[in-house]
Amino acid sequence: MTDQQPAETETEAAIRDALRDAYGRPDGPAAGHEPGLPAEERKFRRDRRHRKLGGVCAGLGRHCDMDPVIFRIGVAVLAITSGLGLVFYGFAWLLVPYEDVEENEARRLLSGRVDGQALTAVLFALVGCGVFLTLLNNGGALTFAAVLTLLLAGAGYWSRQRGAPDSDPVAAQAAADAPPEAKAPPVAGSPSWWRDPIVKDGTHDGLSGYFWGPEGLDIAYQPTGHQGVPRAATAAAPPPKPRGPRRIGGWVFLFALTAGGLGTGLTWESQPLGTSLETGLACALAVFGLGIAFSAFLGRTGAGSIVLAVLTAGALAAAAALPKNITTHYARTHWIPVAAADVRSQYELGLGTGRLDLSKIDVAKGRKLETSAEVGVGDLRVIVPKNATVRLHAEVGVGDIALPDDKGKDLDIAPGQEQKVTLKPPSGVEGGGTIDLRLEVGVGQAKVTRATS
Repeated sequence: MTDQQPAETETEAAIRDALRDAYGRPDGPAAGHEPGLPAEERKFRRDRRHRKLGGVCAGLGRHCDMDPVIFRIGVAVLAITSGLGLVFYGFAWLLVPYEDVEENEARRLLSGRVDGQALTAVLFALVGCGVFLTLLNNGGALTFAAVLTLLLAGAGYWSRQRGAPDSDPVAAQAAADAPPEAKAPPVAGSPSWWRDPIVKDGTHDGLSGYFWGPEGLDIAYQPTGHQGVPRAATAAAPPPKPRGPRRIGGWVFLFALTAGGLGTGLTWESQPLGTSLETGLACALAVFGLGIAFSAFLGRTGAGSIVLAVLTAGALAAAAALPKNITTHYARTHWIPVAAADVRSQYELGLGTGRLDLSKIDVAKGRKLETSAEVGVGDLRVIVPKNATVRLHAEVGVGDIALPDDKGKDLDIAPGQEQKVTLKPPSGVEGGGTIDLRLEVGVGQAKVTRATS
């Protein structure tokens, strides 16, 4: 009994090591676990060994038995489109500890032990909350973020249930370590179970050969009288190599291109430019997300699909920022009112060149006229009367503002252009009434000139 004790101890240690590798815990199953009872459910922990930043996505991949790249792409897309990816990653970084420790970054931060990881996690969470609050009025972006979150959560849950361990790992390990069942020796005159195998219908063909033998050889049986003499036959061909997972990146790109074209084409005539582009890019991004998620089970996509998904997400965020007054048709529009009563309070153009000619308007002295003009993307030209005093308020999102006094000024393109000025009539010209003029251009140039006569 004394000699068998070390062997039993080594076997138990080997079983504990195998269970530790299978469950991702240093101590294997829960202490005090008895055979026949379900094993303790493994907890979500950050992965220190395979981390790229904080180990959150690597821990999710290990917890759900999926490729962590899927979660990295999903979190990146959610961070760009709604900020929820940064919020989730920051709080998970703070609240979820590594697999080999019990103290998380939030507890370390509250105890005064501040380090770079905790500060980075807090920064992620704050930036994500800021981005999310700025997009509260964008229902399309939030809906897409909610759908993508549900897809990632569903894929993780399904993968984890699919790869759930056996309810009694100790009993399964003991059954695997048990020796094979002993067989009785063959009866004289009957086929040998190890030399002359029996086929499916219970008969003996006498030619099949051994069930076991040197690997790669086919040991055939040549009968001579009552007994047979085994002889070596030709070497068998090596088994074919298993085919790896089939690439599906080309199909994913084709479906994404088709979905993006359909989404944009169906909304091109009825929606503004930004909304139409958002629809197409969201459809393409959804196809990329589904393709990357399915690649964990059906095949593999490759790095090209991941890069295209990130670029599509960036383009979607840019399309969401476009003003909603930008149309999908370029136009050249001239507004030429001939009397003060014909001047509208507002002139609008989505995409193109707009020209507002007020030179024919005679504003009497002491009178005031108010109007405004707006162009989404393009140029806005306004000609004001020669004798009028113009109180101008011009705003350009990205572009330039040109005034009558800017003689020989070069084009100065910059973001956030704004000017509030009062343009007096030229010297020697009798003054007339006042025009309150407001100009707005999203991307382009706003230019104001004086009539010559």
